[in-house]
Amino acid sequence: MKILSKMSSQKIWVVCCLLNFLTASIMGLLMRYSYLFPLNINYVFMLHAHSHVAMLGWAYLMIYVLIVRFFIPKDKSQKPIYNILFWLTEFSVIGMMIAFPIQGYALFSILFSTMHILLSYVFCWITWRDFSKEKTETQRLLVSAILFMILSTFGVWCLGPAINMLGKQSAFYQIAIQFFLHFQFNGWFLFAVLALFLKQFEDEIDKKKFKIFFTLLIIATFLTVAFPVSWYLKNGLLSLINSIGVIIQIIAFVYCCKMFKSPISIFKFNLDNSAKAVYRLAICSVFLKIGIQLLVLIPDLNEVSHQIRNLIIGFVHLTTLGIITGFLFGILIQNNVLSGKSVFLRVGIKFFILGYIATELLLFLQGIFFYLKKGIISYYSESIFLMSILIVSGLILITISLFKNKKQGLIN
Repeated sequence: MKILSKMSSQKIWVVCCLLNFLTASIMGLLMRYSYLFPLNINYVFMLHAHSHVAMLGWAYLMIYVLIVRFFIPKDKSQKPIYNILFWLTEFSVIGMMIAFPIQGYALFSILFSTMHILLSYVFCWITWRDFSKEKTETQRLLVSAILFMILSTFGVWCLGPAINMLGKQSAFYQIAIQFFLHFQFNGWFLFAVLALFLKQFEDEIDKKKFKIFFTLLIIATFLTVAFPVSWYLKNGLLSLINSIGVIIQIIAFVYCCKMFKSPISIFKFNLDNSAKAVYRLAICSVFLKIGIQLLVLIPDLNEVSHQIRNLIIGFVHLTTLGIITGFLFGILIQNNVLSGKSVFLRVGIKFFILGYIATELLLFLQGIFFYLKKGIISYYSESIFLMSILIVSGLILITISLFKNKKQGLIN
């Protein structure tokens, strides 16, 4: 408590986000433990809690903190509304953290989820109002991210009518869920972390190449929603639209690589080794994600991509742990919120990266085994549980390093 009392309110935000992430990872560890030793938990309920806390308690709130720091002028970011809004949002996350494991999707979990969405609208409004008037490249990315976040919630509002009219098994209901997830992950989260990442290297950006990258990425984001929709509506046109979107996305990221004036220098100037490691992890994960999207253009792979659970989890973790978390950790270390000089941080990052890579390899390898009808890999459950312990251990050490860091430099 003494340590917390010495921190500014916004530094406590970062602690809160990391604790949310740790809680979500422990929930994931419990689910993997339950495959080895039965627990008195409802697996599906715990899965809902795990995913909501990871998405909304870690990714959303950490992006919130960094947007306030990097995109809101200091005189405006000190307004009480940002602190009040943060803690109201955290309250909704804690509500979901408690309600989902107990009741799954029911009255209280739905109320807290709805509360989070409404609070996100408030965040969009005050951010839009308080933005710096300077129209930079990174600000364009962030504005797009916010618009994608609002767009994604339309899918949530369609769930009620979908259940009442056609039921949970209907294509309408499933498409509404996929619409929300697509524009959350590929719109709001991806555009936001790219905006925050590029903000760190704004002077290195070639404006003409950025414009091409930005335009192509927006087009690709809209076109590739056809992929999850094609799981429920069988139409060759959807596959064609998705194929065009994936190709455009590849071209977009080629321009992303080209738009840096001095690409090598980005990783030389004032970057700690831990920051370099997580940034490289994030960038490699981006290109691996694109590679997988390219592979599933093959009709046979397209068909099984949403039927084999291991492949689905592997792909989701590729985005959340690899891309989103990789960029967020990199920004936190680069700005000395997480000190690269801390032994806890260095070891924690190594544990996290090793655990992430190992669990991804196991998930995708087991998915391939199922696809080839070769059954379960020997000691698969034991192996993935042990590797998941590395992720949890890494997050514990990373959180400890925050308390040990006496020169936190991101938020004053």
